Amino acid sequence: MKFETLPGLTLPKIGFGTWSIGGGSRPDPKLDTVSLTALRTALETGYTHFDTAEVYADGHSEELIARALRETNTPRERVFLTSKVDPAHLSYEDVFKACEGSLRRLKTDYLDLYLIHWPPRSLSALDEAFRALNKLVRDGRVRYLGVSNFNLRFLKRSQELSETPIITNQVPYRLPDKSYVENGVLEYCQQNDILLTAYSPVKFRSMRVNKTLAEIAQAHAATPFQIALAWLVMQPRVVTIPMSFNPQHIKENFDAADIELTEQEMSRLSNAWN
Repeated sequence: MKFETLPGLTLPKIGFGTWSIGGGSRPDPKLDTVSLTALRTALETGYTHFDTAEVYADGHSEELIARALRETNTPRERVFLTSKVDPAHLSYEDVFKACEGSLRRLKTDYLDLYLIHWPPRSLSALDEAFRALNKLVRDGRVRYLGVSNFNLRFLKRSQELSETPIITNQVPYRLPDKSYVENGVLEYCQQNDILLTAYSPVKFRSMRVNKTLAEIAQAHAATPFQIALAWLVMQPRVVTIPMSFNPQHIKENFDAADIELTEQEMSRLSNAWN
């Protein structure tokens, strides 16, 4: 596994996303068994970063993560837990309520990382949110702060308001979608020690596989999806959080961190859809 290091923090290049664990926007008990199998497989494979949110299955995703940790006897200090506050809960008191709800469902005293899930309608709405977020950090309920789906304007304002460094902006970034390259977010993150966390990195394996991707995969005896993850992992200050219910895919995603792509292969992949 490759890692990214920030002051006081080392994070694996590949973590485990949990959107659809336990359901979509609502809980789906029929998915509990397959969800718990996926989480246990991820823990047994060696994943240590688990990304969730209060809106994932309306909190049930967080509950299942707590259950998987308990049933596998995984010590809390061995995992890095990320959750997110919904933009509907960014008033001062609502941020505290949302965080306490996530802590209760995850059965933990603290979150390693807490993100604003989506930007609010206006920059001014961030002021009240960060007053609460900063207090959560001061009180030890949250270790690090970050944002998600933020453009440069909102990201820079968040940096101004946060008493501690913003450590990540979680955005959709994958082959061939490079909108967060074109809008300047990736370069800004790389220049300012902010991790860009790429979510849906292979778009739930519906990513289009072209000739270049297939050829490079064959050269490395890997799947095209592993190469797409390796392309992200090879980039500085980029981490990613793929998700799968399939135990084989969970392991393949994890192993993708060890694939070494050449500069030529990176360039070919970056330009393969131009």
